[in-house]
Amino acid sequence: MEQVLVVGLGGDIGTYAFQRAAHERFGWESIVLGPRVTTFGRHSTLARWIVEPDVFTPETLLRRLDEIAAAHPDHQLVLFTNLDFHVRLLAEHRDRLDPRWRLPLPDLAMFDAVSSKVAFAEACDAVGIRTPLTIAVGFTPEALAAGAVAPAEAMERLRGSGLDYPVIGKPADSADWFEVDFPGKQKIDHFTSEEQIETVLGHLAERAYPSEFLLQEFVPGDETCMRSLTAYRDSDGSVTLVAGGQVLLEEHTPGTLGIPAAILTHVDQEAFDAAARLLDHAGYFGFANFDYKVSSRTGENVFFEVNPRIGRNNFYVTAAGVNVAEMVARDLLPGHVDGDAPAAPQVPQDQVLYSVVPYRFLLRYLLDPALKAKVKAAKRRHGVQHPLRYRGDASLKRRLWVRALDVRLVQKYRQHYPRPTESGF
Repeated sequence: MEQVLVVGLGGDIGTYAFQRAAHERFGWESIVLGPRVTTFGRHSTLARWIVEPDVFTPETLLRRLDEIAAAHPDHQLVLFTNLDFHVRLLAEHRDRLDPRWRLPLPDLAMFDAVSSKVAFAEACDAVGIRTPLTIAVGFTPEALAAGAVAPAEAMERLRGSGLDYPVIGKPADSADWFEVDFPGKQKIDHFTSEEQIETVLGHLAERAYPSEFLLQEFVPGDETCMRSLTAYRDSDGSVTLVAGGQVLLEEHTPGTLGIPAAILTHVDQEAFDAAARLLDHAGYFGFANFDYKVSSRTGENVFFEVNPRIGRNNFYVTAAGVNVAEMVARDLLPGHVDGDAPAAPQVPQDQVLYSVVPYRFLLRYLLDPALKAKVKAAKRRHGVQHPLRYRGDASLKRRLWVRALDVRLVQKYRQHYPRPTESGF
């Protein structure tokens, strides 16, 4: 059997989690190609790092990938990323990659069909999935011709929509958002006034921002109403994995706002079926990570977006019983998994607690006694599942470093997110 090399681009915690899953299940070697050794790779022996500051330039990235392929002539090569910019870049230049590369990522047509939040809403409407009321704002003739409205018209529509504040503001295209910069830029805005909206729209107009910016209905409910859903649709067109969980706590710093920091896994068959319908409708291939919310007013599932990649918190899937690297092996690396494929889709059944914040610190943010009891029960059964706490990568220096990260994370939360009873969240 040929050896396998897993190459991750960027080096976020989701990269580490996938490479951990590959090492834990198969013992595969890993490389991370990124602009610097990130926090999550510090003192780790799991992957070898290749530092390339220019990794966001297509020619440099392709050259580096060619060098890696040439240096491993006897390996099968798995390439993945958790950054939309790189997903699009790889889709645009896939024909220039060594044919040995296996990518559990969509091609360009699939990427465009789901990654824009405008296209996502249209696809959801076609298969009967509820999405928030949204106004798409455009800043270029191309965006306006495609159906977006100018900032002034957007404000008029917003005033006539009956939406209450807060109004959510977010980019339609994460790859374009990655490249734009302006004062006060957020991953997601929670606007409480027209003035705040007009300020952001003004910045984007000055920069001729190329894709739409969305003004969106706020679906009521706190962070524990948010849900994460991870799926894989294979090269034969079958959805082979669907997994999900209830968000317990989100990140609150500007660069990571809205990203789950703790998840309690569960089965939501209605949402799982909806996600599968959309992926089938789009003819999708690879990993997909959905964000949706259960309205605290109506109890309905409202889908916000699908990210065309595995997701930063993919370790919750592996921890709940379905190894994400095995999904790729079964699809793209025949012969590496013994036995027949299980019935599709695989749905993790165990309820586990995934958290990158210390357990006792997490509990202080859980105000619902019933939810807190579920979390405590999951912790008693399976402990706390943390992607960085891996026995296969557990040198003393590494363990001390992860412990230090916990302290820094607690400090960050205390600075940006006081206790819910104090902040009103």
